[in-house]
Parts: sequence; C-alpha cells; structure tokens
Amino acid sequence: MKITEADIKQIKNKGLTVEHVAQQIEIFKNEIPFVTLREAARLNNGITSFDTGELLELSKIYDRQITKLHVVKFVPASGAATRMFKELFKFLDNYDYTKESLNSYLNHEKATAIRLFLIGLEKLPFYKIVFEATKKKHPRFDDYSEGEQLYAFVKTMLKNGGGLNYGGYPKGLLPFHKYKNTITTAFGEHLHEAASYTAINGKAALHFTVSKEHLLGFKNEFERVRKIVEQKTKTTFEISYSTQKEFTDTVAVDMENNPFRLADGSILFRPGGHGALIENLNDIDGDLVFIKNIDNVVVRKYQDELTIYKKALAGKLLAIQNQVFSILETIEKEIPDEEELLNISTFLTEELNIDMPVDFEKFSEKYKQEYLLEVLDRPIRVCGMVLNEGEPGGGPFWIKNERGRSELQIIESAQIDKQDSRQHKIMQQATHFNPVDLVCGMKNYKGEKFNLLNYVDPKSGFITAKSINGKQIKALELPGLWNGAMAKWISIFIEVPLTTFNPVKTVNDLLKSAHQVEMF
Repeated sequence: MKITEADIKQIKNKGLTVEHVAQQIEIFKNEIPFVTLREAARLNNGITSFDTGELLELSKIYDRQITKLHVVKFVPASGAATRMFKELFKFLDNYDYTKESLNSYLNHEKATAIRLFLIGLEKLPFYKIVFEATKKKHPRFDDYSEGEQLYAFVKTMLKNGGGLNYGGYPKGLLPFHKYKNTITTAFGEHLHEAASYTAINGKAALHFTVSKEHLLGFKNEFERVRKIVEQKTKTTFEISYSTQKEFTDTVAVDMENNPFRLADGSILFRPGGHGALIENLNDIDGDLVFIKNIDNVVVRKYQDELTIYKKALAGKLLAIQNQVFSILETIEKEIPDEEELLNISTFLTEELNIDMPVDFEKFSEKYKQEYLLEVLDRPIRVCGMVLNEGEPGGGPFWIKNERGRSELQIIESAQIDKQDSRQHKIMQQATHFNPVDLVCGMKNYKGEKFNLLNYVDPKSGFITAKSINGKQIKALELPGLWNGAMAKWISIFIEVPLTTFNPVKTVNDLLKSAHQVEMF
C-alpha cells in the first residue's frame, strides 16, 4: 500500500492506524469466505414459540424482576428517509406534466406505487401539512391539472429550497401517525412504547444512535413532545444519544484493491454499516437492553399485543440467564458430578442450541469445567423471529463453525454463496426472518459488564460493490450488529407474530393498518 504523510495524518485524524487500514485492504485481497449453511432454522429446530400460558408466565417473570434491573431501549435511528421516497423521487425525475397526463404516465410506467400513494394520499399523516405548504407556494394550485398538482405536492414534500425537505429527514423525525389532536413521529412512538414495557418506577431509559447532522433535530423533537408524552404515559424519560464512531469507518478500494482516492487525493472512507453500532451498544451500562429499529412502530391501539411479547422475550432471557448464572456459580466452585454434568449438557443442547462435542464425556474433569465456563460465560440474546414474507435481510440458520460443529446464527443473504446450488436451496428453505427484535443480557454472573467487542466474529463482514462518480469501487461492511457482531453470543430464537413487525420501508407502508388509527 503506497502511503503518504497526508494519508497518515488523515488516518490518525479518524482514530485509525495505518496497520488497521492495511489489514482491511488485505481483507479485500483475500476476500471474505461465505458461511457454510447446514440447514435453515425452523420451529422446533432452533426456533421455539410461546403458548398462551408461557406468554403470560414469562411476562410475569419480567414484571417481577424489572425493578432490580437497569433496562434500556436501544434504537438505531440514523437511517435516512430517502429510500422511503425512492418511487416519488423517480416520479419527479421522469414525469413531465406539460407533455402528458398523469394517467398516461402511470400506465406506461406501470407506476403502481404512485397510484397507491395517490389513492391513499389524504390518509397519510403529513397530508394536511404538505397540502397547505404546497398551496402557499403555488397560489394557482386549484387551476393546475391533476398531474401538475401531484408534481407540485411531491416536490414541496421532498425537496429543500422552499419545500419541507422530507427527503432529507431521518426516518425518526418524519410524521408517522395521525391521531385526533396530534401527529406523532416514529421517535415519539418509541417513547410511548418504551413506557409500556421498560419503565421502572415511572422512569424509562432510551438510547438513540443518530447521525451527527440530525442530533439537534432529535433533541428538539424530544423537547417538543416531552410534556405531552410524560403526561399521557405517566412516565419520565432518560434519553441519551450517540453517533457512529468515526474510527469504525472502513477504507474503500478500487477494483485492483488499492485505496480509492477522491479528487483532492485523500483516501475514501465509508461508514462501516450497522455493525459499527456494537461500539455504541458496548457503551451502554444496562443489565438488559431491548433493541428495535426506529421505523418499526405501531399506532397505540396495537401496542398491548406488542408489549406482552416484548415482556415475554425479556422474561425468557431472565429465566435462561438465571439458570446459566446458577450453573456458572456452581462450576466455578467445584466440578459437578456425573449426573449434574448430564443435566447441564442437556440444558446446553436443548435450551441454548449449543452443539456439544461428541467426545465431551471423555474430557478430563478439569477440561469439562473449563469448557462449560467458556461456553456459558457469554452475553445472551433472545431474538424474536417472524414468518418470512419475502422481506430482505437476515434469517436464522444452522451453520458450520470453525470447529466443524453446528451453530445457530442470524445470517445475511450477502454472506451466502448463492452460486452454490446446495447453499442457495437451503437459503430458499428459510421459514423465518429476523425483524431486529432483540433482548440482550449485558452482564455476567458476577454482575460485571461484558466487553461486547470480545464476542464479534471479524470474519463475518462482507464486501459490496459500489459506484462513485461513475467509477466502480469495493466497500467493506463490518459484521452486522445482530449478525457477526453478536456471533459469539448465546442465542435463543423465538417466533413472534407478524403483528409485532411493522417497518416503514416505503411511504406507502404508512397506509397499512398498523400505522392508521382508523382504516379507510
């Protein structure tokens, strides 16, 4: 790697070292091996479910123990709304209302997303705000054709320079839900939701990871809604924020694996993806942390079902954690007898999805003790899984680990060799999807905080192809937050209903029942 004094200064200013950047370039050269899927995790084979009795009992376990815990809700919230409006930006680029009617455009472009947007327009939470802003900007709006009216509306909504600039907003600050007297952002809904299952003695702690340019916007939004939400939920909120750390950026390379340089000669670094947030999560001082994406919220009439599942997932974590801690406390003091070892081995296999060594019984007593300490003294996560309805993203699989044993992991499609027919077939057999619905146990049996960076699999990132200024580059994604960044955690997968998963990936998702107070 050819490196200049200016490069060294740039690298140091980012909190990186030349050696670290060189290691990343070696990853590009050697490439990252695909995972080896053994089979898709399914119900009763890596994924369990709650019956009604378990749902209630586990939620009670959580309610009984919550007052002794520090509980935090961790919300990745730096996602921009740009992709939400992808079809509308395309409409602005391609439609010329002076040359054709709106209906003609919709027909020949087969623009079904625009049709749906138009049909449900008045049910969108921000309709009146945008409509009034559009009419103010266009005094002759009523005289426009239907096509020109829609064009003016969309442009006012998305663009800056006299418009509302929703296209430049983070998702968390967009109006998401319209109630009788108020309009609530996704950020605001997370406060309401947190009050229902994380509040302890009337206080709830939330942490949002945001982009630097929008930090002030989130703080202002909290001050705007604070009194309203606190009065309605009878909860006070402890809100903290962090941004993605600059030293988690990764170097980009050209197609010959040389650092890609910008016009000024500096090296191009790119954000390392959501896996970089393991650093932010590691800074959280909580016993138990819920993780949920910013856009996955519902209107409040659906929150009761969501709340009981969140509590049950947390109750499952606490029940498992109590057993694990009890075993660790025992084996730290003495080597369990043969019967106790058999019970522990069964617990590891059936409850923790740990594939035990076939020759475990032949281990010396001391090595059995060491092995059990190693596999049990780890962070624990309980992950909600929903039935796969074609959503992009990670899914639960049994994979072959470095020791040749089966291991339960959440795997992204980019980690799978889809050219391998057998691997592709296993991928297609997946029945469930990870909706980023996690509860995490962050401390060990001695009450000490785990260093989460020790449980990352650095080999589970992936390389993606990008384009900048018309030139092809390669970018490095760090191991995903709920993928490789948690690869060495104890993982429990639980089926949760689809009603608990309601992300807003496109603007039209706001027309779904989960985001409408009254359906139309």
